[in-house]
Amino acid sequence: MAKVTIYTTRFCPYCVRAKQLLSSKGVDFEEIPVDGRNDLRSDLLARTGQRTVPQIWVGDTHVGGCDELMNLERRAQLDVMLAS
Repeated sequence: MAKVTIYTTRFCPYCVRAKQLLSSKGVDFEEIPVDGRNDLRSDLLARTGQRTVPQIWVGDTHVGGCDELMNLERRAQLDVMLAS
């Protein structure tokens, strides 16, 4: 299974929703909380052009945020990405 990394904050409902989807699929993921961490927010900006969370990677592929993750699931492409 591909490594999944998700940048989050504590009170973000989209972060919670994305983590729930991944957990429901039995996916272990690395969660990187960015609460109060301007250095990590700057890292996100450099890597994605955005400072918003969640930001999700499956392997080396930047998926985007919660909406993009849910779209992958609706199109039955998330399992394919996770399996690679």
